[in-house]
Amino acid sequence: MRLIGIGVGPGDPELITVKAVRVLREADLVLVPVMAPGEQGRAESVVRAYTGKAERVVFALNDRGGVTERRAAAWDEAARRVLRAFAEGAGTVAFATIGDPNVYSTFTYLAQTVRDLSPGVEIESVPGITAMQDLAARSGTVLTEGTESLTLLPLTGGAHRFTKALRDSETVVAYKFGAVADEVLAAVKDAGRLDGAVYGARLGLEGEAVGPAGEIDGPVPYLSTLIVPGRRTTRGGML
Repeated sequence: MRLIGIGVGPGDPELITVKAVRVLREADLVLVPVMAPGEQGRAESVVRAYTGKAERVVFALNDRGGVTERRAAAWDEAARRVLRAFAEGAGTVAFATIGDPNVYSTFTYLAQTVRDLSPGVEIESVPGITAMQDLAARSGTVLTEGTESLTLLPLTGGAHRFTKALRDSETVVAYKFGAVADEVLAAVKDAGRLDGAVYGARLGLEGEAVGPAGEIDGPVPYLSTLIVPGRRTTRGGML
């Protein structure tokens, strides 16, 4: 019995690995996380470009404040669905997640729950392209050079760590910064790092937005990414 987390990238169906497609097609059951049973999620849209095997499981994807009751209940219910599939004869269950299954992914909590309930289940993962990689490519932004550090932060809990990272790190990447966009942009400007900073939303999907962070005007979607690259003045200067 195997549970495999499959990274399907930020949303563009072309940004998925050959291995991921193969595993999705070979799996006995493919689960996709959604916020509501009647709406297609981003991971599902990628999966359905390659296979019709996609069963929705509801997660409290936009809950804040730690392990909420809804969030914990969703993990438990999804784990029970996985174990029920195994009891019915499935050998492999795949769970598709946007980005990478080991980077801020719901899969890690599902895997832990399944492992606790049934220690004999093998847990595997197939890596996926992350939003910061896709945004870097689409905007022509170099993420790191030479000895530069890269700090990646989710801003669902606020922007205080982001402000510190602007002081202490070279390249800083923020995920899910929509709710605190004004505060974040003010911090970037105060740090003197607005030039070169880029943001992206709905990468690879209809309504995609990619551009300089200084040109943001109005609300920013929840699943948005911001890259503040390191300061570089000469070729090879960070070696």
